[in-house]
Amino acid sequence: MAFSLKGKTAIITGGGSGIGKAISTTFATQGAHVCIIDFNEDNGNATASEIKKSKGSAHFYQCDVSNQEQIESIVAEISKHQTIDILVNNAGIAHVGNIENTNPGDLDRLYNVNIKGVYNGMKAVIPHFKKQQNGVIINMASIASSVGISDRFAYSMTKGAVLTMTYSVAKDYVANGIRCNSISPARVHTPFVDGFIKQNYPDNQAEMFKNLSKTQPIGRMGKPNEIAHLALYLCSDEASFITGTDFPIDGGFIKLNG
Repeated sequence: MAFSLKGKTAIITGGGSGIGKAISTTFATQGAHVCIIDFNEDNGNATASEIKKSKGSAHFYQCDVSNQEQIESIVAEISKHQTIDILVNNAGIAHVGNIENTNPGDLDRLYNVNIKGVYNGMKAVIPHFKKQQNGVIINMASIASSVGISDRFAYSMTKGAVLTMTYSVAKDYVANGIRCNSISPARVHTPFVDGFIKQNYPDNQAEMFKNLSKTQPIGRMGKPNEIAHLALYLCSDEASFITGTDFPIDGGFIKLNG
């Protein structure tokens, strides 16, 4: 089977909903044992149960990714029972605003999850990957890592850091058999997007959804499964020659806008 993950163990942060859920279910379908790390206990348990009902293998760990001790404890527990092969740093939070309406609390909140959370995940697994001289890391960046997006000051800051952390880790550990890449989606249709529209535009939700969809030249938002299939390829043996690279998946946003 092409892009098989049979016999591999994958840790996926934020794996209980949205893009993370799509990655979890896709990886499980391809044979991986999926370790879902999520702050939301209901989402994490629901996704793990869904995978098991489909005859896949999954386990849920409730965790705050900004807490280094929690992450390291979970990784240590997983490593007692199986080799860890893949880490997908997907957990993240958003913020809307320019520098003037971004306060220090906003910066700290986004830093703790979007930057420190990625750092914590990589720092916990890299010693295991070094010992086995093999391992794959995917960090979820964003088109906001590399192009200007209006009213996304703090979010862009954090995703720019994810991008450069990816390059740094790929460079430092290529000789240890560790591959590290990032994925940069444009707007993807997830429950978060629906909730954002409902909260901020309750009287014209359909119009706002249409307008947001049009910001991608291809004319629609991405689908979580489309991001998941790119992650699957990058984590598979078929992508063994790829490291230190960011992969935009953006409906033409970066190259075709303007």
